[in-house]
Amino acid sequence: MLDILIYPDTQLRKIASPVANVDGKTVDFVDNMLKTMYDAPGVGLAATQVGVHSRIVVIDVSEECDSPLTLINPKILEFEGEAETQEGCLSIPEVYEKIKRPESVRVSAIDRDGEPYEMDADGLLACCIQHEIDHLDGKLFVDYLSPLKRNRIRKKMLKFIRDGFPESS
Repeated sequence: MLDILIYPDTQLRKIASPVANVDGKTVDFVDNMLKTMYDAPGVGLAATQVGVHSRIVVIDVSEECDSPLTLINPKILEFEGEAETQEGCLSIPEVYEKIKRPESVRVSAIDRDGEPYEMDADGLLACCIQHEIDHLDGKLFVDYLSPLKRNRIRKKMLKFIRDGFPESS
C-alpha cells in the first residue's frame, strides 16, 4: 500500500509532470495505486496524493469496484453544463462539501497498456475525472470553497494529523 498524503501537506500543491512512456514500472505503480484506492476506500486517486508527481490517475466509480480506469497524461478536451455535487477526498478524510463543476467532459489519456484513448463522461465519473486532474495540477477541492471554510478544514486536518484520526476513518 502507498501512503496517502493529508492536506495541508505541501506536496499536494506540486504540479505533476507528464509520463514520457508507459513501461513495466508505470504499470506496477498503477496497480499499487489501485490497491491503495480500493483499500482506502475511494473512487479515485492521483499520483500526487501518494507523493509521486507524475500525471497518473486511477478511478473506479462502479458499485462492485470492478471497473478500474487508468488515465495517464489526462487532458480535458471539452466540458458542458454545470452540476453541484458532494465531494470528498482521500487526502482530506471525513470532509464533504458541495462543489460546482462541469456536468460532462470529454477527456484524452493513455491507458495502462500505453494506448491513447478519448472518452466522454458525465455524472460521478465526470466529477471524479475533474477532481483527480485538479490534483495533478496542484489543486484541491477545498480551493473551490470560501477562505473561511478552507481554513476551518485546514485546522481540522492539522488536528487529525497531530492527534490521530478517529477509529472510523
